[in-house]
Amino acid sequence: MKIVEEKVKPQRLAQKREIRARYWWRFGETTPALFRAIAQCDLVLVCCIIGKHLSFAFLPNKMVYSHKLNVFAFDTYSTFCILQSRIHEIWARFFSSTMKDDLNYSPSDCFETFPFPENWETNPTLETAGKEYYEFRADLMVRNNQGLTDTYNRFHDPDVGASATSGTVRDSDILKLRELHAKMDRAVLDAYGWTDIPTDCEFLLDYEEEEDENSRRKKPWRYRWPEEIHDEVLA
Repeated sequence: MKIVEEKVKPQRLAQKREIRARYWWRFGETTPALFRAIAQCDLVLVCCIIGKHLSFAFLPNKMVYSHKLNVFAFDTYSTFCILQSRIHEIWARFFSSTMKDDLNYSPSDCFETFPFPENWETNPTLETAGKEYYEFRADLMVRNNQGLTDTYNRFHDPDVGASATSGTVRDSDILKLRELHAKMDRAVLDAYGWTDIPTDCEFLLDYEEEEDENSRRKKPWRYRWPEEIHDEVLA
């Protein structure tokens, strides 16, 4: 409390909002609608509002969530499978805005408008594929002591591949994660009835950059579908 009084109280007293000044030791905002929505969930699904990669994760429903998180009242792997799939990602990147080069995920623009496949809540294939991917990714992050951003940086890195030749770093775990992601995409595509659409990916640039020999910035590679598949699914 001494730390809070020293570091938080002066800022709260300086604000014009009387409720924050009076209860300076409390959280800035309460969200009763969120608490009601997630009361029956053991876990909630979250993603960052702004981020380089669109990545979803489960958190306990008793946490105090940052205002920089989107919180979804779902606790099933079938939900995770769909939202983490490339099907949802291309929808989100098409309909959401950006913050510099990062995705600015707006639930009103790309979640509430997203057309989920029929009977997805009870689809056992979605549940199985989502669970397998999630558990492997979680174990991978623990073993490497890396978070989601670092993990997906490697996932989309063309220098992380099947062999250690020509400057490529072999990483069997990332290769496995890519395979499981394709398996998850397959399950979602099949749920829509699109069994003829392939899930093969390529390393493609998100946008072209001017050559700068002094720049240390990595090129915006992404391991994704070719444009013709992307456009067909989005359409």
